Amino acid sequence: MISLFKKLMPREDKFFDYFQNHTKTVVGAADAMKALLAGEGDLEAHCNRIVALEHEADEITREVLQAVRRSFITPFDRGDIKDLIQSLDDAIDMMHKTVKTIRLYEQTTFDPGMRDIGVMIGECARLIAEAVPLLDKIGTNAHRLAEIAEEITRVEGRSDEAYEKGLKDLFKRHGKSDPMSYIIGAEIYAELEKVVDRFEDVANEISGIVIENV
Repeated sequence: MISLFKKLMPREDKFFDYFQNHTKTVVGAADAMKALLAGEGDLEAHCNRIVALEHEADEITREVLQAVRRSFITPFDRGDIKDLIQSLDDAIDMMHKTVKTIRLYEQTTFDPGMRDIGVMIGECARLIAEAVPLLDKIGTNAHRLAEIAEEITRVEGRSDEAYEKGLKDLFKRHGKSDPMSYIIGAEIYAELEKVVDRFEDVANEISGIVIENV
């Protein structure tokens, strides 16, 4: 009876607007991170853009959490809505943290492996941006959503390989002669790899929503 009642009630769909707005900030930050690591254009401007977008994403996250409390009928489980927006926010938060590290150590050049992970971050962001609107019709889009989750998992595996290869290369170049350069490089590598991990968390949240609603 309760299930039938929920189906008859109008569904609050503004959550999809929030999700898409948040993914725009994530894609923008990922593009800026990719350009930063590639040494393209004004590096400080790229850092500033990531910081500004992270603040914007935080505001959207707060709006979602408030909307969850206010809304009578949500498109899917309230806990899933909270977990999804939080996982999206964690991804851009990790990019912001990486920028803080880059600024702290005044880094202006980046290893090829870091640039490779930057490209992967961009790939993940665009896959997430494709996936989020598809949640509006989960049943119809379940197959593509599953494919996207698998693609992100594969990218995460590639980022692990790039991270390990990058650390080995750093150690060969700086391990004995310049330990501080090794420590700084290793920290940046670790944070970049964690950005991709956070995108995999988003993919896992999406997979869970699909399983619960199909």
